[in-house]
Amino acid sequence: MLLVVAAFIVAFVLLLYMISPLISPKPLKLNGAHVVVTGGSSGIGKCIAMECYKHGAFITLVARDEHKLVQAKKEVEKCAINDKQVVLCISVDVSKDYNQVESVIKQAQEKLGPVDMLVNCAGMSISGKFEEVEVDRFKKLMEVNYLGSVYPTRAVVTTMKERRMGRIMFVSSQAGQIGLFGYTAYSPSKFALRGLAEALQMEMKPYNIYVTVAYPPDTDTPGFAEENKTKPLETRLISETSGVCQPEQVAKVVVKDAVQGNFTSSFGPDGYMLSALTCGMSPVTSITEGLQQIVTMGLFRTIALFYLGSFDSIVRRCMIQREQSKAADKRE
Repeated sequence: MLLVVAAFIVAFVLLLYMISPLISPKPLKLNGAHVVVTGGSSGIGKCIAMECYKHGAFITLVARDEHKLVQAKKEVEKCAINDKQVVLCISVDVSKDYNQVESVIKQAQEKLGPVDMLVNCAGMSISGKFEEVEVDRFKKLMEVNYLGSVYPTRAVVTTMKERRMGRIMFVSSQAGQIGLFGYTAYSPSKFALRGLAEALQMEMKPYNIYVTVAYPPDTDTPGFAEENKTKPLETRLISETSGVCQPEQVAKVVVKDAVQGNFTSSFGPDGYMLSALTCGMSPVTSITEGLQQIVTMGLFRTIALFYLGSFDSIVRRCMIQREQSKAADKRE
């Protein structure tokens, strides 16, 4: 009897696996597509632009620093696969004025055509203990990391809906899946992108528009180097439990997932586990993905408890060392 049940389950899983491609989104063709990348002058954003350019896309780079934009444009252009490709640069702060963002997106579409894929990669990170982070920093992070993604998205969705096609990517962070010591200002701004993406996907799916949320780990970028200058010891030690990735590697993965229309884009074993653990009511783009989440949830939760225990141990150890150091200073 058990063998019959097992055989039935295996057959059912195989059937789901076979029909899964039939209900998955049709991949977006990047060759000739217009891809807009905010935060495209450096780091992950620049590497995503380069990866798309290697597939024949037309690129609009959006960032604040004109000098960095010019340098990024030269690097992206080296990745061309034909002489028709174009890289357009637009200097604007996507977190400040929606009307201005809407205007520059309109200009980009007039020059390179409707936006086929929008990559929201503009962002910044601030780490520090909750009571030590200046209050205005909380507001700043929400403006840059959240509203800086809302405004460009709002500027492109109408045209995408009219054309009944498109891709929208939000670059979050693994700190947007789990709240960690030192990220009381940063994590909420990245968690917010998840809520926006889930609600937006439900609205956009009938129009053949698919949303992707990317959760890259610590990545070797100028922003990461700047963050490390003020990162608390506890945060640094917790971060060191997983490695630092290269932006080129991250770009390959997230571009592939966005093209396929996958809602979640994760990187490496830790990223896969986090995405499965935190999937909740998030959309799935294939039956296979849903089955994998169901099957692995219990095991991954068990592993996660050990991770959380080690993180708490790091925090306690740092606190004890700090108190002992203070006591020694007083004795002297």
